[in-house]
Amino acid sequence: MFWSVSLFLLLGLAIWLWASARYMVRASDGVVIDRRPGHALLLVDFQAACWDDAYYEAPMRSRVETAVVREVALAQRDDIPVIALRHEWSGIGTRLVAHLQHQAGLIKGKPGTELATPFANLADHTVLKRVEDGFETGELDALLQVLDVGHLLIMGRDGAHAVARTTQAALNRGYDVTLVADGIATAQPGGFQDVADALMSQGAEIRHG
Repeated sequence: MFWSVSLFLLLGLAIWLWASARYMVRASDGVVIDRRPGHALLLVDFQAACWDDAYYEAPMRSRVETAVVREVALAQRDDIPVIALRHEWSGIGTRLVAHLQHQAGLIKGKPGTELATPFANLADHTVLKRVEDGFETGELDALLQVLDVGHLLIMGRDGAHAVARTTQAALNRGYDVTLVADGIATAQPGGFQDVADALMSQGAEIRHG
């Protein structure tokens, strides 16, 4: 009896962790928006805990920082809002999976979840996200509706994960999306290309510089 109960509990725990892991990396669908005239620049997960040599080499960080400063200046010139997405693993399941996958640097309440110094004062708005998809909480949907935004310019880290999931969620909702390639960091060289091809096949545009 004891072993049966233990096995049942372990199976339940395994299923729960699997569901949490799946939830962390899926792109949400959401309501398809009406046509909107506005643009916004979206900066994804540029946070202190993940913006160093342990994650991205200095030349890549320099390239991305230069691109972000350029795009923010253009956005300010054209009165386009700049929105920073700031990630925090906050749910019990996602926090546990993050620990198991060695992604605990961005757990809620830990130092390093703040925006890294090069990006700290660039955004007009900051939105918290709990999983890779920046739309998951609904807060970004609401802000973009208020700002009347229908076209997103997206930059961030990591291109194959949070940037990809957030872009996919935006496309699912009917946003026009432009990915600014030199403002996207990837942990693996060339790791963004396959993702970019898939997103372009669904309507995203890629802008180089």
